[in-house]
Order: sequence, then C-alpha cells, then structure tokens
Amino acid sequence: MVGKHRQPGNIVTRRDLIREGEIDIQMEYFYDVPGSMPGTLRIPSDALPPIIGLIDYNEQKAVRLQLGTPEECAPHLDSESVSWLDVKGLGSEDVLQRLGQVFDLHPLVLEDVVNVPQRPKVEEYDDQLLIIARMVTPTESGSSFHQEQVSLILGRHYLLTVQEEPEFDCFGAVRDRIRTAKGIIRKRGADYLAYSLLDSIIDGFFPILEIYGEDIEELEDAVVESPTHQTLERIHTLRRELLVLRRAVWPMRDTINSLIRDGSDLISEDVRIYLRDCYDHTVQVLDMVETYRELASSLMDVYLSSVNNKMNEIMKVLTVISTIFIPLTFIVGIYGMNFDREKSPFNMPELDWYWGYPLCWVLMIVIALSLIAYFKRKGWFENVS
Repeated sequence: MVGKHRQPGNIVTRRDLIREGEIDIQMEYFYDVPGSMPGTLRIPSDALPPIIGLIDYNEQKAVRLQLGTPEECAPHLDSESVSWLDVKGLGSEDVLQRLGQVFDLHPLVLEDVVNVPQRPKVEEYDDQLLIIARMVTPTESGSSFHQEQVSLILGRHYLLTVQEEPEFDCFGAVRDRIRTAKGIIRKRGADYLAYSLLDSIIDGFFPILEIYGEDIEELEDAVVESPTHQTLERIHTLRRELLVLRRAVWPMRDTINSLIRDGSDLISEDVRIYLRDCYDHTVQVLDMVETYRELASSLMDVYLSSVNNKMNEIMKVLTVISTIFIPLTFIVGIYGMNFDREKSPFNMPELDWYWGYPLCWVLMIVIALSLIAYFKRKGWFENVS
C-alpha cells in the first residue's frame, strides 16, 4: 500500500504507513484464504530481505558470524555448543524455504513463522518447540511504538529466531551477555537462551508503558484545565494503542504459562523456575495495561464532564447578562413607544419632566446593581472563569 504523495520507487513499509496514519495501528491476526493448502506461505509485499546472523557459543568462547545462505549454519547444528541463528526479515520465500529444509521444519511451523501476525502461542513438535511472541520497541520520537512478531524454534542445541524486520529488536542486552560471558547464559543450554529472549521481550513492554503513564498524567491535567478537540484525539489514540498492547501481551501470559506447565523435554526444570519469573513480569505488564486502559476510559468521562462544565459556565455568564438586561430592555422598550401627548395627558407624562432622562438612567443603573448584588449573594458568580 503506497500513499498518493509518495514518489515511485521508494520503499514503503507497513510501519511507515502506521506512523503516517494511512493504515490502522490496531493489530489484526493473519487468517488463511478459505480453501488454501496448509503450509502456504504468503510473503508480505513490503517485507525486507532476510539478514542471517549466527552466534555459536559455549562456556569457553563465543563466535558471531554473518551468513550469506541458510546452509552455512548446518555444521553448527550438530555441535554440543549452543547455536543461535537470528533471521531478520521475511522478504524472500526461497531463503525461508531453504531455512525450513536446513532445520527440518514442519510446513505448518514455517507457515506460522512467515504468515504474520499470528496469535502468541506455543506448539510442540517431535524434536522442536515453536514459540510465537509479540515484540514492541519505542519509536525514535518516543511517542509510540513499533511492533512485530518474533518466532522462536527451540531445538536440543540450537535456537532459531525469525523477526519481521531487521531494524528493531530488544535482544541487544542478551547478545552483550553472550559476548562478555556475563551471568550464566554461556553455561546453560538453548532453553535458557530462549528464556532470556522471552524475558527481554516482556521487559521491553515496561519502557512503552512508562511513556503511556506520562502521557496519561499530561492528559489528566489537560482535560481538567483546557479540554480541546486535540485532547480528545489524543485520548482516543491512547486507548487504541493500549488495546494493541493488551492484545499483544494477553496471550503471552498463556504462552509462558504453557511452557511452565506442559513439561517439554526441551526445557529443563531449572529453566522453568526462571520462566516463573518471566510469567510474573507478564502478569505485571498486563495489570499495568489494564490499569492504563481504565484510566484512559475515565479520562474520556472527565473530558466530557469538563466540556459540559465549561459549557455550563458559559451559559451561566450569558444567563446573568441576559437577566440583568431584561428589565433594562423593558424600560427602554416602554419609552420607545410613540404616544401622542396632545391626545391625552396620560400618554407618558414623564416625558415632559425636566429630570426625566437622568431619572431613567438612575432607575436602570439601580436595577442593574440590585440584580448584580442579588446574584452575588446567591453565589452565581462563584467559579465563573
């Protein structure tokens, strides 16, 4: 999908369209075309070419390589060291099919990896474990977030991760821990690596939620002090983006719980203990998202109340002004009538008084001041901005 204002030949990603408002940021899961053959791959038209990186490590050393083809990683899969193959980008069906052959992936596994977005889930095959997760990272401006699917295929001594795009991820800290041998990651197997990546994905939600927490605080002040149409748009956008976060993290809770409960042979008991901590973080993220969604909904109510109160204050001011001028208009209307004084002595005799005009002014001023004093005593002028 390309906007009308774009120049031909420019690469346009789905993220660009989301950022510019040409498509909806709300995540919709992938669904198969009715009657299509199982295992059919549907490459997104804006997908970027895959970049294949390999990190092979054990307790003594760690090697990081950039691979040109999927076949180059085959010798590392049979070694006792842990091999992490990270594929970024889904833009080549040929590379992905060859990747499936190297890792002996089931056609349905490859379908879930390529046909994005899928609902976060975990599925166990003969000697592999498929984990689908949603990853979010803050935008450059810090006002929103990028989201993409991350697929993890766990084997006995290897972990294959496939990301939608090569530009963003939250795995930098894990790569640094492997490179510097910090912690116990190089002493553990591929299952601990899978846990570390899942933990990084879950922890990546916290900076996003911190941004939205600050936005909610600003909106709370805005809806009370100066509610505008732009404020309403910000609240609406906030609610929709929080819904996207909820749809991303809610099934993640069930996914991690399934890893803990189901007891796959590929995940050791020690790693399940760490997954419990990851599950706690997921529940915490979900609680924060739910809390912020409730606050965003209450902000909408506060906005409507503030607008109504502002309208009521305006109507109060107009009512006070109109009430003061009603008797004055009545007096002016009476003396604006054209009665002939020569026809009858009762036709407005005060028009012949020497002080008639000043007395009329004094009468109107006294009436206006009396009404103002009465309204003030009743409290009508309180809280009138």
